[in-house]
Amino acid sequence: MPSNTDSSEFVPAMAEIAREAGALLIKYFEARVKIEYKGEVDLVTEADRKSEALILERIRAQWPNHDVMGEEGTRIESGSDYRWYVDPLDGTTNFAHGFPVFCVSLALEFKGQRIAGVVYDPTRNELFSAEQGRGAYLNNRPIRVSAVDNLAECLVATGFPSHKRHKNPNVFFYHQITLRTHGVRRAGSAALDLCSVACGRFDAFWEFNLNPWDTAAGVLIVEEAGGQVSDFSGAPFNINSRETLASNSLVHEAMLAEFDAVFKGRGLEELPSPVEYAKSRGKAIK
Repeated sequence: MPSNTDSSEFVPAMAEIAREAGALLIKYFEARVKIEYKGEVDLVTEADRKSEALILERIRAQWPNHDVMGEEGTRIESGSDYRWYVDPLDGTTNFAHGFPVFCVSLALEFKGQRIAGVVYDPTRNELFSAEQGRGAYLNNRPIRVSAVDNLAECLVATGFPSHKRHKNPNVFFYHQITLRTHGVRRAGSAALDLCSVACGRFDAFWEFNLNPWDTAAGVLIVEEAGGQVSDFSGAPFNINSRETLASNSLVHEAMLAEFDAVFKGRGLEELPSPVEYAKSRGKAIK
């Protein structure tokens, strides 16, 4: 067992665990497992629980003294300097509906500092990884954020909550950022969205109310790929933050300026009226 914080001693084992969990998920995905529910709308499947159980078993076998926080309820709090953040299936809704955008996300923290992270997409066999101070990689090849410095030319991403959407203000941000960029995508996996920023597929990503297991690995991968991550005011990212803005760093200030304008209600474009649109189609509104 590693006796220091050298992340290179953890990443190969983390990658192996993530790939094993990903292989398990693919088997369930192909079999289209039964959908269950946790809470009002959040989907949970047998695959979520089996994946987390597998990951926990592997962690406990190799690092029995480490603390663990998992999405499906695993909580090991012993006061260890090491803490794992485990998302056994990020993109559960996609998974449950047969949409092939989901992943396994694992991150390791030492005394509050994230030192290693992996995100594995089993449908594309893409493994993103990062080690503190050693860069970010996709299938062992170095990756770097994009060089786009004009917000209007950016392809960006966001996400929406699976419940209480009516209480989330992101639709206003989505509308404004759509008008200010080349486009906004909403794929349904925050961890993969962050990795897409890291490798230059997206130029920025934002989302409200993410959990630590959603962001821990992806944020480290973005930072090690040369990107920037903060809250919506520009303050340094905190693992318990409810605001996540990641970018290639070149358009970070421009994104923050747009957020500031939305929060202040300044220069907001009105949403088009569906009633007026219907009239333009020549159909009477009853």
